[in-house]
Amino acid sequence: MPPSGKGGTGEQTAKRPAASARPALPREFIALHKQRRIMDALAELTAEQGYEATKISDIVKRAGVARKTLYDNFEGKEEVFLAAFDSARDELMRRVEEGADGGDDADGGWQDRLEGGLAAFLGFVAEQPTVARMCMIEALSATPATTKRYEDAVDAFVELTRKALPDDDRLPGTIAETLVGGVIWIVYQQLRRGEAERAEDLLPELSEFMTAPYLTSA
Repeated sequence: MPPSGKGGTGEQTAKRPAASARPALPREFIALHKQRRIMDALAELTAEQGYEATKISDIVKRAGVARKTLYDNFEGKEEVFLAAFDSARDELMRRVEEGADGGDDADGGWQDRLEGGLAAFLGFVAEQPTVARMCMIEALSATPATTKRYEDAVDAFVELTRKALPDDDRLPGTIAETLVGGVIWIVYQQLRRGEAERAEDLLPELSEFMTAPYLTSA
């Protein structure tokens, strides 16, 4: 048996290599991560207590950052809101476009494209209820700038919907605005009731609502 113990004559215990230091994260990544936390905190707080009642002190406490960090990245509460809104709008637009395209299947008819985009929209609302409430309820009355952002976003989705719909001279030129407005109103009511997580249950009803004018006029 090989000798053991401190006074043994056996081989010396090999020294463990020093643990390598964890590489530092890029400063840009850290800054973006903090910005994301601040925007997420504002979305949560406005969903809970409204934009007006949400203070800078509430935001930095929820985000776990210093007040200086917020002001290093944003001019104030309104700019945080607008940045959060823009981020949500861009993500939602991407999802809706992908849903309408049908992923790898680009051969679907207009009804499939419409339903795919609508399903993506409702899925986003169900997955991110606080963000959806911020964008579809609080943005309407928070500040004039947020109201303008909301209106511009609705216009963008109207144009996206118009491209997905078939041409039909028998229907009014404002049909896309009517359909998008109706969908938004129904989802708005769902959010007001605190039932955002069930938004996807609306898919059959809203799909029928959006396709019916074209099917009945055929």
